[in-house]
Amino acid sequence: MVTRSQTPLMAGKPAHRWWILAVLAAAQLMVALDATVVSIALPHAQATLHFSSADRQWIVTAYALAFGSLLLLGGRLADTYGRKRLFLAGVAGFAAASAAGGASQSYAMLVTARAAQGAFGAVLAPAALSLLTTTFSHPDERRKAFGIYGGIATAGATVGLLVGGALTQYLDWRWTMFINVAIAAAVITGGVVFMSSHIAEARQRVDRAGAVLAGLGLFAVVYGFAHAATRSASAGWTDPQTIGPIAAGVVLLVAFVIAEGRVAHPLLPLRVVLDRNRGGAYSAMLLASIGLFSVFLFLTYYLETIQGYSPVRTGLAFLPLTVTVLFSAGVSNTVLLPRVNPRLLVPAGLLLAAAGMALMTRIGLHSSYALPVLPSLLLIGLGLGMVFAPCYSLGTSGVTDEDAGVASAAVNVSQQIGASIGTALLNSIATAAAAGFITAHATGAAPSRVLVAQAAVHSYTVAFWVGAAILTVAALAVAPLLRRSVTEIAADGAPACAELEGAS
Repeated sequence: MVTRSQTPLMAGKPAHRWWILAVLAAAQLMVALDATVVSIALPHAQATLHFSSADRQWIVTAYALAFGSLLLLGGRLADTYGRKRLFLAGVAGFAAASAAGGASQSYAMLVTARAAQGAFGAVLAPAALSLLTTTFSHPDERRKAFGIYGGIATAGATVGLLVGGALTQYLDWRWTMFINVAIAAAVITGGVVFMSSHIAEARQRVDRAGAVLAGLGLFAVVYGFAHAATRSASAGWTDPQTIGPIAAGVVLLVAFVIAEGRVAHPLLPLRVVLDRNRGGAYSAMLLASIGLFSVFLFLTYYLETIQGYSPVRTGLAFLPLTVTVLFSAGVSNTVLLPRVNPRLLVPAGLLLAAAGMALMTRIGLHSSYALPVLPSLLLIGLGLGMVFAPCYSLGTSGVTDEDAGVASAAVNVSQQIGASIGTALLNSIATAAAAGFITAHATGAAPSRVLVAQAAVHSYTVAFWVGAAILTVAALAVAPLLRRSVTEIAADGAPACAELEGAS
C-alpha cells in the first residue's frame, strides 16, 4: 500500500485552479522577465555605479550561477517542506532581492542582489511548476494550463526586452528591478487567497550529499561557460579558469549520478530522468536553449547598433515573436499534443525554429525589418511554442506526487544550463567570426566604421547558422527518445509509475 505522497498524480480539481494558474503564470513571468529585462538596463547601471565593461557581464552571471546551481535543491525542498510555503518564500525573497538591486549604491551591492535573486528564483521556479503539475491532473485541463504557462515562460524573455526598454527609456534603469516588487505583491496575495497547503505525509530527509554534488557541479559548469563568454575567442576556451571549472563540474555531476543510484532518498531519483519522454523533454529544452540564445542576443545587437533602434523600438520588434509563441504554445498543448506523437511534434518545432534561424542569416547592413527579420521571428515563434510548451508538460508527466518538485526543477535546469552554454559558445564563435572578417578585408592600419559594421553583421549571421545547425541536430537527437503522448501517460496512472520504478 502506498501513501498519498507516493501515488501518481490523480484527478483533483481545486476550486480556484484557474486563479492559481494566473498566480503561477505571473510568478513565472517575473522570473522570465528578469532574464532579459536587466540586460537592456546594464549600460545605464554601469554609468550610474561606475563599473567596467568587463565587470558588466557578472551582473548577469551572478544570477545564472545561483539560479542554475540551486534549482535541484529548490525542487526537492518544495517536495519535502510544502510547495505553497516554498513558493511564497521564493517570491518574497525574490522581491526583496529585487528591491535591494534597484536601490544599489555600488557594484558589489548590485552583484549580491542579483545572486540573491537567482537563489530565490531557484526556490520559486520549481515550486511554481510543481504546483501547476499537482493542481491540474485532468488531461484536458492540464494541456490548457501547460499551454498557457509554457507560452508565458517562453515569451517572457521577449517581453522583458520591451518592458526593460520602456522602463529604462522613460523612467530609470532601477525600475527594471523595482517592478518585481509590484508583481510579487500581487502573486503573494493571490497565493495566500487561492492556494491550499500540502506537505508530503512521510517527509523524507534531504539528500545533503547529493545537494552538495549537484550544486557544486552545476555551479562549476555554469561558471566555466560564463567565464569563457567574458574572454576573447582565442583565449576563452583555453583559459584554465574555463577548462578547470567545466572539467570539475562534469566530474562532480558524474559522481552525483552514481551517488543518486545508491542512496535511499535521492535528491534527483533516476526514475525521473530515465523515462524516455521526460528525458527527451529535458534534452530538447537543453539543446533548444543552446541554439536559440542567438536570437535574443545578436538580433538585439543588430537592431540597436546596426539599425539604430531605440530600446523601446527593439522591444516592439520582438513583439511578433511573443504573440506567435503564445499562440503556438496554446495550440501545441491543447490541439496537437493529444493527436500528434511527441516524437513528431517536438522535432517539427525544432526544425521550424531552425528554418527561421537560417532565414535570419539574410540580414545585411541595409535590410528592412519586414524582410528577413519579421518572417524569421514568426517561424522561430511557431517553433518555440511547439517545443517549450509541450516539454514543460512532458517533463513533469507521469511523476509521483513526491517527485513533482524535482522533476520541475530538472526542466528549469535543462533550460538554464543550455542558456549558459549558448551564451559562451555563440558569443565566442561570433567574436572569432568578426575578427576573421576584419583581418581578411582590412586594407589600412585601422578598420573603417563600415568594415566594423560589416564584420558585426557577418558575426551575427555566423551565429545564426550555428544556432540553426544546433536546432537541426537537436531534432534528430530528440526524436528517438520521445515515445507516447501525455494523454496516454495520464490514462495509464499507476502502471506508468510502476514502469518508471522498474526503469530506475
